[in-house]
Amino acid sequence: MPDVELVLRSTRVVTPEGTRAASVAVAVADGTITAVLPHDAPVPEGARLEDLGEDVLLPGLVDTHVHVNDPGRTEWEGFWTATRAAAAGGVTTLVDMPLNSLPPTTTVDHLRVKRKTAADKAHVDVGFWGGALPDNVADLRPLHEAGVFGFKAFLSPSGVDEFPHLDQEQLARSLAEIAAFDGLLIVHAEDPVHLADAPQRGGPRYADFLASRPRRAEATAIARLLEQARRFDARVHVLHLSSADALPLLAEARADGVRVTVETCPHYLTLTAEEVPDGASEFKCCPPIRESANQDLLWRALADGTVDCVVTDHSPSTADLKTDDFATAWGGISGLQLSLPAVWTEARRRGHTLDDVVRWMATRTARLAGLDARKGAVAPGHDADFAVLAPDESFTVDPAALQHRNRVTAYAGRTLYGVVRSTWLRGHRILADGEFTAPKGLLLTRPD
Repeated sequence: MPDVELVLRSTRVVTPEGTRAASVAVAVADGTITAVLPHDAPVPEGARLEDLGEDVLLPGLVDTHVHVNDPGRTEWEGFWTATRAAAAGGVTTLVDMPLNSLPPTTTVDHLRVKRKTAADKAHVDVGFWGGALPDNVADLRPLHEAGVFGFKAFLSPSGVDEFPHLDQEQLARSLAEIAAFDGLLIVHAEDPVHLADAPQRGGPRYADFLASRPRRAEATAIARLLEQARRFDARVHVLHLSSADALPLLAEARADGVRVTVETCPHYLTLTAEEVPDGASEFKCCPPIRESANQDLLWRALADGTVDCVVTDHSPSTADLKTDDFATAWGGISGLQLSLPAVWTEARRRGHTLDDVVRWMATRTARLAGLDARKGAVAPGHDADFAVLAPDESFTVDPAALQHRNRVTAYAGRTLYGVVRSTWLRGHRILADGEFTAPKGLLLTRPD
């Protein structure tokens, strides 16, 4: 192996075949894994050995649901801060959502603006979703050809005027166009009629906010989305599933051949409605954090494969927008840096393994984005993207230690397991002991 310049050795390497002791050979010149060798394999002449001991070597996580908000609302978040937070959490690839930036990523020209903004600020690899709006059907194919990974749509108001939602007729038009080139539509699925009919009470009570986003809003919107996907034989993905009521619909549709995938988020898996303090809008997101019994069903769906993957839906804002009125506070949870330890803490409590966490947060997210030939696995030919984790070491979340631009978090004060020792991107260590290198991330396009 004359091209091997680096060997990472650990007694615990999470591979597609399971966790085992191994030495991972890396060709740094092209940033790829050359081989996964026995733990005691000789180090090739001239190669550098990094012995990680009992720390676990994971593939770098792939987070396909991140709101970077840059440009336009850069005071909320930006590529520099978001990608540093990603690296600090063991995330080596993220895909940026098309809204909350100005302009939104809804035309090729807007995509060029986004890419130019990110070009010299990305500490990790970054891809982009496009947006499907009522009036941009003609822009969808050009965006696809320009390399976006798919298209985000809302079925209820998005919260920002520049990104309106689709009604059922507009959804059909967009979905027909996207299906024509076998693209992917990713959907915020809440039904606007059910939301409008729900009691809308302002104020600090979390129970009132929860009642304003009922489970039936998710179930109805998902049912209609599945009907449209079946009609057009289209690929669709349900974003940030919070309600377990929709799980039977999704399982049945998949069994019937509907091409649907589903994600949920760390906050739905680790936080519960019962523990949200009144006035604590750092816990506000849409759809909302629901009750503990609902959470148990989401975990069961992850275990049986009804839910495919876990992503952050990192959606920060400035602190002043997180008022104590749940009706008017900005809805979004900042969790990019903490997603791995948050999920691992609850997963280990429920008897899951790091192999499971990697499947949910790296392997399947890479597959969703079409990046599974390069990302999401410690395997020969894949990018040498790694997170080195001390899984049994705990820490208490201090907002001041976060890399997010606005250090508001629902996880403040929580004790989590899993300390990220270092993060590697294509064979280069980009984070170690809290110190970052200069940005080395690439801007990704959808593989053909």
